[in-house]
Amino acid sequence: MNSEQPHYPKSATAAALLLLVFMALLMGGSMRRESITLDEVAHIGAGVSYLQKLDLRLNTEHPPLGKAIAALPLVLRGTKADYSGVTWSFSNGFFNEYMGEWVFGHWLTMTWNDPYSTVFWARVPMLLITLLLGWLIYRCGTRLSNAWGGLLCLSFYVSMPTFLTFGPLVLTDIIFTFFALLTLWAFADMWRTPQRDTTVKFGLALGGAILSKFSAGILFFCFVAFILSLRIWKLPEMPTDKTELNAWRRRRWGCLIKATALAACLVYTVYFVLSWNQPTNTFSVIPGFTASLFVRRLLMPVWVFLQGLTLFAFTASRPTYILGHSYQHGLWFYFPVVFVLKSTLAFLGTLLLAGLVAFIGKRRIKAGLIAEGRRLHWRAVWVFLLVFTGMCIVSRLTISIRHFSVPMVLITLLLAPLPTTLQALQSSGWKMARAGLWAMVALAVVSIFTVLRAYPYFMPFLNSLSAGRPSYYLVNDSNLDWNQALPDVEQWVQHRGIRNVLIDEYGFSDPTAYVPQARRWNCQEPGDADAGQWAVVSAGMIMDGHNCPWLLQYPHEPIAAGSMYAFQLPAVIPAIGTPNGPRAPGARHNLGGAPNEANFSQILADCIRDPNQMQPTMEHFQKMYQEQARARQKK
Repeated sequence: MNSEQPHYPKSATAAALLLLVFMALLMGGSMRRESITLDEVAHIGAGVSYLQKLDLRLNTEHPPLGKAIAALPLVLRGTKADYSGVTWSFSNGFFNEYMGEWVFGHWLTMTWNDPYSTVFWARVPMLLITLLLGWLIYRCGTRLSNAWGGLLCLSFYVSMPTFLTFGPLVLTDIIFTFFALLTLWAFADMWRTPQRDTTVKFGLALGGAILSKFSAGILFFCFVAFILSLRIWKLPEMPTDKTELNAWRRRRWGCLIKATALAACLVYTVYFVLSWNQPTNTFSVIPGFTASLFVRRLLMPVWVFLQGLTLFAFTASRPTYILGHSYQHGLWFYFPVVFVLKSTLAFLGTLLLAGLVAFIGKRRIKAGLIAEGRRLHWRAVWVFLLVFTGMCIVSRLTISIRHFSVPMVLITLLLAPLPTTLQALQSSGWKMARAGLWAMVALAVVSIFTVLRAYPYFMPFLNSLSAGRPSYYLVNDSNLDWNQALPDVEQWVQHRGIRNVLIDEYGFSDPTAYVPQARRWNCQEPGDADAGQWAVVSAGMIMDGHNCPWLLQYPHEPIAAGSMYAFQLPAVIPAIGTPNGPRAPGARHNLGGAPNEANFSQILADCIRDPNQMQPTMEHFQKMYQEQARARQKK
């Protein structure tokens, strides 16, 4: 039904490039008008320090590749950083770096350099990686089906609000998705043809994935699941003779081991180079470890990697919020619900159409629906999708659709056989096939027009399945607002002619870098002096990050398509704890689910304002934890 080698018509290639240009324009236009988001504060500062100092002390809970790539244009442009003060020196410690990365990152992006140009140039490489992921999706879709199948996958990828939102941001999610898909394809290539070049390509892709995000560990579960699937459901490419089959398997296992060793060497080398100047005194947390400087330097890459992995595991369980309720940890239905709400209806409709067509195609078409020679790749797509989705569902970290980006790409690739299946059904005499083809094209066009209408506010996008309910009631975190809307707040303030505005942002940076008239505010702790003023509150703070539904009884208007809301405070602020007033202290929320006695958002905001507060703050927490440990021992 399909040839093994894909055919790329010039018209299809031109259309793919046009779609990627369209995506670049949407992402570029939106990112130019967005302020720095929450995690970018730490990531940009860390990335610059990696290249300028060859020191990995900051943000070790995420591998360095994406941050270093984002920092490259900043370093080439001569971005300034002060490595002589406490903002840098404080972070030379196992736990200190988790606090210091935010302070150093804020000062680098907001104070020592122009925030607009610094953030813009850091985002440019991430935008290019997002486009490269789109091209990879087109190539993979084409090889699974034909060029029109690849175009269909690409059409929905470029019109996904999730990738338009997070693609240009300095994060680990999209670059990991790129390397995860590249690893999947290289793995299937190696399993089909186990030779030196396929093994090397797979090893390099796997190394890139590990250097992008610690979630790359899921890939090894995917490999095992894929191998087990071939034992249960064999493919025609596999030998039937038992002796030949065992040899076939041993050769591929050997390539897998070699490729994994190559990936490990690549990861070690990158960590070795980027930690070359990092002090080795962090080994002092190991009692009695007195090895020579040479041995410490050789062990430093392993130590930093394991340190980051430990911090990653420590933060992998967090409270969450969805559909009007707060929870202490992740929920199995979180990602399915958010995926449905934050996808275009046209994309969801195409998934239903593809499922129906696949069911009918299995019954009416005897030939395979996947391109000959690509059944291993199709099996890998399905297996990797099931494993990644399963891991997301059981995860205790469910706070953003961006953590579901790998399954979203693999779900998109499932659409690749749809055009050829409809064409085969049309040839078989199925009367609805022609209508199915037209419906497929129409849905792709509608999806593109949907994001055009949403431009430039892709982060708070929710489809009409939200049924008119406010977004802050349905979802949380970066599904709504991640502090990216401050330039829109400044425009709103100037339009209103307001001299002072209270801001309760989704973060802890100083908002005056974007809104000079701003004063940092907590909607749970209003004062009498706030009466009658305008307050701008992040949508994520109304019911999740903070607990402020009392504001909704007063005049308010959305900013940046509902990322933030402006409230006209009353002439008299209701008393705390009253039915129509701010919540009592015991009913308050803190960003990230932090307990009331450890409001990290306020603590970090204070340390950003005065970095000299970092050491006393750390000592305070150490004393508090020691007292709690002694109290537990007495019990």
